Formats: sequence, structure tokens, C-alpha cells
Amino acid sequence: MTEYLIALATLIGIQTLLALGLNLHYGITGLVNFGHVAFYAIGAYSSAILSVTLGWPPVAGLLVGVCLAIAASLLIGTATLRLREDYFAILTLGFSELVRLFLTNARGLTRGVLGISDIPRLASIGGVPSSHLYLLLVVATVAAAYAICEVLTRSPLGRTLRAVRDDDVAAASLGKDVLAFRLTALAVGAAIAAVAGTLSAHYISYVSPDQFTPEITFYAWMAMIIGRPGSMRGALLGTAILYTVLEGTRFAKDVAPGLGAPQVAAIRQVVIGLGLIVLTVWFRRVGARRAV
Repeated sequence: MTEYLIALATLIGIQTLLALGLNLHYGITGLVNFGHVAFYAIGAYSSAILSVTLGWPPVAGLLVGVCLAIAASLLIGTATLRLREDYFAILTLGFSELVRLFLTNARGLTRGVLGISDIPRLASIGGVPSSHLYLLLVVATVAAAYAICEVLTRSPLGRTLRAVRDDDVAAASLGKDVLAFRLTALAVGAAIAAVAGTLSAHYISYVSPDQFTPEITFYAWMAMIIGRPGSMRGALLGTAILYTVLEGTRFAKDVAPGLGAPQVAAIRQVVIGLGLIVLTVWFRRVGARRAV
């Protein structure tokens, strides 16, 4: 049971990084990004390929993954951020699917649908299991990312990003380079997502294209909405609640042992859906009351 809770906490920590990056995109800057999983995949595959194929240390793979994610965000942002929000959302979704199709078909580089296995993990030190060490690493990374996001949002840059979110025309009339500020927010959020991808790849020790579907992006959206967009603490809380609900429903069979696997799976989906609807509505109302 202890190992399961450690694994769940590690998973929540990794997904929290995704929610923090997305919160910087949408909650602070107003960018409707439906392709966040693409940066997650870039970080994961970059580190996996460099670690397994070339034998590079994970830190080097992490740095390369972050640089590639930033470059991809600047490329897609420069090409699309001048469009309306709905067009930008559609194009980012298409970009994430383009990345996933590349990972599926570039067999010589990514091994296609077979994925990349035997990605090195942290070894135990002084008798401490690697799972404990990895959880500490993830917690430290989340704390660092949270601190960066808080400092960024409370700085003059953060205030400008919120001004761009609220009224980009007014911000531009005051001499602000709206595109440059949006690209900055997009790049920082993409870098955080790439770090999450690297941590995920080295934790699971395996990556494949089917791990990077749009569902990952929309889980990050749900976590952010539950915790209230624009709140970094809300991103932490929303992710914890979301994945506790998702994982907790796996024990439905213990509550109703007479049900078969198909029935339990169906009930689990219903419970997850209803739970997320209730939690989202309730937390949004609480956030609105606090704002008043």
C-alpha cells in the first residue's frame, strides 16, 4: 500500500507540473492551448532517445528536451498567436496530433508504436528505495516550478501578461509588444511541461505514442479549472483532487464485489464524470465568492 501511495504521489506531482504550465498559458496570459501534451511528449522522447540510444545522463536529456520544447513553442506561437483564440486553440490541438503522428511513424528514431523501453531510473542510495528518491525529486521540481511561476506572476512581467489577457488591444496601445509577451509565457509553460515529460519517462522507464493523447491535455485543463484558473495553489489542489478521484474509482470492485469487470469499468466512468462535474462547479463557486 505504501508503494502505491508513493507512486500516486509521484504521478500527481508530475501532472501538477503540466497544470502549472497550462495555468501560466491560460490562467495568467489567456492562451487557449489545447496542445499542451505536445511539449510533454517532446520532453519525454528527447530524454528517452538520448538516454537509451546515446547513453547521455538524464540531466542532459532534460536540458535538450526543454530547449526543443521552447523552440517548438516559439515556432508554433510565432505562426499562430496573431490569430483569434479559437483558431489558436484548434491549431495547437492539431500540433499535438502532428507530434504524436511523428512519434508513431518515425520508427528509426522513436521505434514507432513499440516505444522506447529500458529508460534508466534513479538507483537506490544508502538503502533508500529509488521510488522514495524519485518522489523527493518530483516534489523538489514541483516546488521549484511553483516558486518560478509565483515570482513570475507577481512581477511586472506577470502584471503585463494579465493585462494582455484582459485586453490585448489596450496593452498594445500602451506600447506593449503583445506577441513577445505571449511567446514568453508560452515558452515558460512549454519548458515546465517538457520537464514533466522527462520525469515521467524516467519514472515509468518506457514511452510510446499512445501515452501522449489529447486526454492528457484535457486532464490538465480539468485540474486547472477545479483549482481556479490564475491560481498556482489552485493548480496544485486541483491536480491532487482530480487524480485522487481518478485513482480512487479503481477500488469500485472492492465496494461492490458482485459486479464484473465491464460493469465496474462502466460505473467507474460514470462516477468519474459526475465527480468531476460536481467538483468543477463547486470549486468555481467557491472561487467566485472569494474573488468578491
